[in-house]
Amino acid sequence: MRRLPAPGLRRSVLLLREPARVLPRPAPLLPLLATLLALAALLHAAPGAPAAPGAPAAPAADNGEWSVEPAASGPGRRPYFYLSADPGTTLTDSVTVTNKTTAPMTFLLYAADAHNTPRDGGFAVRTRQERQRGVGAWAEPDRDRVTVPARSSVTVPYTLTVPEDAEPGDHPGALVALDERVAAGPGGAVGVGIQRAVGARVHLRVNGPAVPALAVEDVRYSADKPLVPGTGDSSALISYTLHNRGNVTLDPKVTLRAEGLFGRTLLARELTGVPGELLPRQKIRLTADWAGAPQLDRGEVTLTAAAGDVTGSGAVSFLAVPWLLAAALATAGAGALLRLWLRARRRAVRGG
Repeated sequence: MRRLPAPGLRRSVLLLREPARVLPRPAPLLPLLATLLALAALLHAAPGAPAAPGAPAAPAADNGEWSVEPAASGPGRRPYFYLSADPGTTLTDSVTVTNKTTAPMTFLLYAADAHNTPRDGGFAVRTRQERQRGVGAWAEPDRDRVTVPARSSVTVPYTLTVPEDAEPGDHPGALVALDERVAAGPGGAVGVGIQRAVGARVHLRVNGPAVPALAVEDVRYSADKPLVPGTGDSSALISYTLHNRGNVTLDPKVTLRAEGLFGRTLLARELTGVPGELLPRQKIRLTADWAGAPQLDRGEVTLTAAAGDVTGSGAVSFLAVPWLLAAALATAGAGALLRLWLRARRRAVRGG
């Protein structure tokens, strides 16, 4: 999950993959009809836990032109929706959309399920066209389109009905306000339309057994080393899949350990770039660089992920061999064997 710096405030990015409407364009650009643009909406609350009682009010999810946040209740503002319910329960709440511009704006208002992006683990939501199975299917605003006057706010109630057969655990999502306007793509490109959206996170916990589970899968090792040992720097790229097999959101930490021949420790460190919010049943593909990886060795790389009391690990063996040198040695060895064979053959002929 990417972090946007701000003094005293942590921000996270919510990717809204809403298909962009296509603007008029000449026929040669028809292949661009399939182009989709990922949209970003800022969520200003730190993930993973509700705001502490008495904590300062958190800003709304805001892109500078409009914001989306839970309707104010009690003494302070809520950074996001944090809900807990039994299966079969119906909850009601309200979301506030604020227009900060000097002209009216119209938004599509909808709920969507959240997921981790496969490549970097960022927090993202499903498109309106995708099938929704959690918050996106269970939450329904009183209206799906809202016009907000200039420099004004509109509050819309919504209902969230948890099915009787809902799986216990975390069901993350968002309430999204999508600007209906479509702008030209970067540089005025006519083949791509851009829509922007802002979403307020919904953290729903369905009561029942919490089953955390974590796995490290498909570990791979790819080396980049000089042809001749000692003539350049070597490195390795280690890739792996982090899989939340349980039903609750996890904050995993991953450590990397590499051992060479005879159990020698070559590397031991905690990895950076691991998302702090791995959603239930999600997989993400991550990589780690190893500068100065061995040029001549054999060993094993082990990745261990831990989140609270749960752990998971995966390993891959590696063989670091300078293949040019190995080929030269093999050629020299083959030549020596050939010479020995020829010598033995000549002796046999003379003896016959």
